[in-house]
Amino acid sequence: MAVALASQLREGTKKSHTMAENTGFVSCFLKGVVDKASYRTLVADLFFVYSAMEEEIGKLRAQGHPVVGPVGFPELNRRDTLEQDLAYYFGGDWRSSVKATPAAQEYVARIYQIAAEAPELLVGHHYTRYIGDLSGGQILKNIAQKAMNLGEHDGLRFYEF
Repeated sequence: MAVALASQLREGTKKSHTMAENTGFVSCFLKGVVDKASYRTLVADLFFVYSAMEEEIGKLRAQGHPVVGPVGFPELNRRDTLEQDLAYYFGGDWRSSVKATPAAQEYVARIYQIAAEAPELLVGHHYTRYIGDLSGGQILKNIAQKAMNLGEHDGLRFYEF
């Protein structure tokens, strides 16, 4: 069952994945052209997205939701590592200066909406985010580290599972 779901999600998101890889930011990133200001914005947006997703999945897991509960593994949570990365990029007082972009706000609103209306849809978001960050994230970490001349852990804790 789990393998079938993973295969279906992989096949179902193939076109979107290709489209995402061809956006300006991602295309440049994959070529090793990483603007630090844009990367900081990405890290901030990921913080808001993961915070919402992990909050909602945690609630549903605690409630024993039959679909969402079994896929919510707290050891995969990224919020704490994103907080460390934000402190690296923005300083210790990052919470007072970091805001979500309109796109991230829309994504977060969607997460809250589906958690309330059709929580099982969170599984697709969860799978897509975490599997992408677990597998492709290691490539992105290496690119970011080289392009921005960062130390092994400097601002890259998000990619450490």
